[in-house]
Amino acid sequence: MKVTVSEGRFLAEQTMVAAGHNVDEAAIIADHLIDCELRGLSYGGLPRALSVYERMTKSGFDRGNIEIAHETPLSALVDGHNNIGYLVGRRAAEIAIEKASSQGMAVVGARDTWHTGMLSYYAEMAANADLVSMIASNASPNVAPHGGSEGRFGTNPIAFGFPSADAPVIWDIGTSMMMHGEVVLAGRLGDDLPEGSAFDTDGTPTTDPAKALQGAIAAWGGHKGSGLAIVVQLLGTLCAVPPMPKDMFGYGCLFVMMRPDLLMSLQDYKANVAEYADAIRSTRPVEGGDPVRMPYDRSVAERQRRIVEDSIEVVDVVYQRLRTIAGSNIPPE
Repeated sequence: MKVTVSEGRFLAEQTMVAAGHNVDEAAIIADHLIDCELRGLSYGGLPRALSVYERMTKSGFDRGNIEIAHETPLSALVDGHNNIGYLVGRRAAEIAIEKASSQGMAVVGARDTWHTGMLSYYAEMAANADLVSMIASNASPNVAPHGGSEGRFGTNPIAFGFPSADAPVIWDIGTSMMMHGEVVLAGRLGDDLPEGSAFDTDGTPTTDPAKALQGAIAAWGGHKGSGLAIVVQLLGTLCAVPPMPKDMFGYGCLFVMMRPDLLMSLQDYKANVAEYADAIRSTRPVEGGDPVRMPYDRSVAERQRRIVEDSIEVVDVVYQRLRTIAGSNIPPE
């Protein structure tokens, strides 16, 4: 069903409050979740709010206060103390932006966190501050390397962002055939996974989401994607976390940011980025193909369309569960 952006945001915020976050934390998380919805990445939007609620309301879940464990003028290590990555990543990104803007470069690690969300969310923050960024997050070993059928790395997103005289250039991918949230959502909806995307605990290919979550998701891009996933896993390990964080907790997320004017004029660099992006878009498409796009073009267009329409689509089972969690505070339809 379709809901307004404000109702979707309200549902996300109320669900996060019900999970144990304060109002300010809930607003930060909801902004990230709703941006996923606006960009058409629904598996990371309101369905993810349910996953967060279910995890945080399980017996034994605990979290501390986010703190800076180590700091230099050019670096910092943010200890998330088991807080969700939307909060820890946002804090780390803000620190990296501040340090890189003043010092020229910054390396900031975030540790002991989970569900870091869209790394492009943070890369866009950096690009809007005229910074080039590289962000990489490792995760628990639920993805099999190329040629294997057991988990050895996470879905391992990596993102790069570049400021521009036009729209920023941002590239954000995961290194698995499917993101973990897509598998979870397929399970909620009773849908099968695509053939060749996952293995069960015996190493047999499966399309069953429940078996895939117990087994392993396949790597994206063959040996090249598998190699990139290994790199991301090791970059995350720089954040003082184990090479293979256990049980979907204890992730490491690395933020590297720099000012272009360390090497050349900022305005010249931004003009070059915009010029090159236009050159990519002007490429002759293959016969019968769509116009060539830059990474992030689709996301920006989808976001703007949904904002103008003031509408996001939520599957019924997710919507009804969120309404139940929100309780009597839900605004009238």
